[in-house]
Amino acid sequence: MAATTRTNNLSTNHKFNIPDLKVGTLDVLVGLSDELAKLDSFVESVVKKVAQYMADVLEDSRDKVQENLLANGVDLVTYITRFQWDMAKYPIKQSLKNISEIISKQLTQIDNDLKTRASAYNNLKGNLQNLERKNAGSLLTRSLADIVKKEDFVLDSEYLITLLVVVPKTAYADWQKTYETLAEMVVPRSSNLLFQDNDSGLFSVTLFRKAIDDFKHKARENKFIVRDFQYNEEEMKADKEEMTRLCTDKKKQFVSEMDTGIFTTVVQVAENAQAFFFLTLCCISFLQGPLVRWLKVNFSEAFIAWIHIKALRVFVESVLRYGLPVNFQAMLLQPNKKTMKKLREVLNDLYKHLDSSAAAIIDSAMDIPGLNLSQQEYYPYVYYKIDCNLLEFKV
Repeated sequence: MAATTRTNNLSTNHKFNIPDLKVGTLDVLVGLSDELAKLDSFVESVVKKVAQYMADVLEDSRDKVQENLLANGVDLVTYITRFQWDMAKYPIKQSLKNISEIISKQLTQIDNDLKTRASAYNNLKGNLQNLERKNAGSLLTRSLADIVKKEDFVLDSEYLITLLVVVPKTAYADWQKTYETLAEMVVPRSSNLLFQDNDSGLFSVTLFRKAIDDFKHKARENKFIVRDFQYNEEEMKADKEEMTRLCTDKKKQFVSEMDTGIFTTVVQVAENAQAFFFLTLCCISFLQGPLVRWLKVNFSEAFIAWIHIKALRVFVESVLRYGLPVNFQAMLLQPNKKTMKKLREVLNDLYKHLDSSAAAIIDSAMDIPGLNLSQQEYYPYVYYKIDCNLLEFKV
């Protein structure tokens, strides 16, 4: 503390409390060192995946991501600096290997659950958004089921058919002048404007069936687009049922029982394009709530497990390096800005007597079997990095 804070203000330091764990045999410790290194990487990857998926789910509310990334209800730095071993989850009467296996199983389950939930969320969200685009896009692509009515069509005729044509607003006058002559056998004065958006209008026109191909060809030449649409009440009903089904699937996977009554009400009002759009937003909102809660809980679980892995690694490596009886103090050092190099120098000066071979090992790129000492991060003291910046973007 004197060398790093009082004199140079190089870092903020905290004691990192590790309980009296079972040491076990040397062979077990050597093997466990490698296993813990791999487990550390795996757990860190799960922590980051959960954090990143939280950011993806919150989408436009990314400024709120950090406040949801908590460990035991507190921010990550606070949890680490006040770290206390969780005796209930990871009993210290168990062997070190058993504790690491408990953590491994726990994080594997979280990882598998995340994959399942993420896949379901992405698929259903994608399908709903496709339907929303289908019901709210331009007249060239959107569903017409909520626009047209039965009385707009000549139905059940052996000879006549009603077509729907998308006409640019700037070409309304041209359409009215020419549609009757685009092909033979067009019914005079049969065109009606059914709907219009900012760019185009949807017109109906009735003609004889055998003139369809000629009419479509001539219409295209005049930049009038004939929509491929046949009035079918069953298909239109199926479209609405598909939207309801997708939202129901989301409800089953993510919506709590408390939301069921609200969800049912929303489904019942989905009778037009605006309601479909509203329903889509509601379904995604219903989905996000429980999913975000799951992500918050399991991020906390994963992060807590990760810090326990760090504690296990410090304990195991310290015993392997310095022997028995266990006699070391673990510390958390949070470097101040631009002081990392100077901090390394001070620490090396303080502890080089603990392992005079450290410099030689770095220079010769040696690797000590079992100790998992990377050439770049091998120091006279046991060192592990904890990076709390878990997201790909800054928050």
